[in-house]
Amino acid sequence: MPKAKPKQLPAAKDTKVQIRLRAAQKTLLARAARLRRTTLSNFLLDNACTAAQQVLAEQVHFVLPPDRWEAFCKALDARPRVRPALKKLLTEASVFDGRDPAAAQ
Repeated sequence: MPKAKPKQLPAAKDTKVQIRLRAAQKTLLARAARLRRTTLSNFLLDNACTAAQQVLAEQVHFVLPPDRWEAFCKALDARPRVRPALKKLLTEASVFDGRDPAAAQ
């Protein structure tokens, strides 16, 4: 009989953050955590990380080397390419417009 692999323990958490909040805030957060069937700590951590990822994704400042910056600016300033299929899609009536010829018959 093959030996079962030992379960790997998750990496230990090695730092902490403490916050002070009003009793009503803690009650609110605890209720939400219970609805998610998780601990208050896990609820706070998961939601804080989600919010942090969103903030970082919305970051609008970025740095490029000079040659790539010039290429980026050139691409922004270039005239848009003509896409016949896209033009047709955006100018013809669709089933969402309520003017479907097949439905009128």
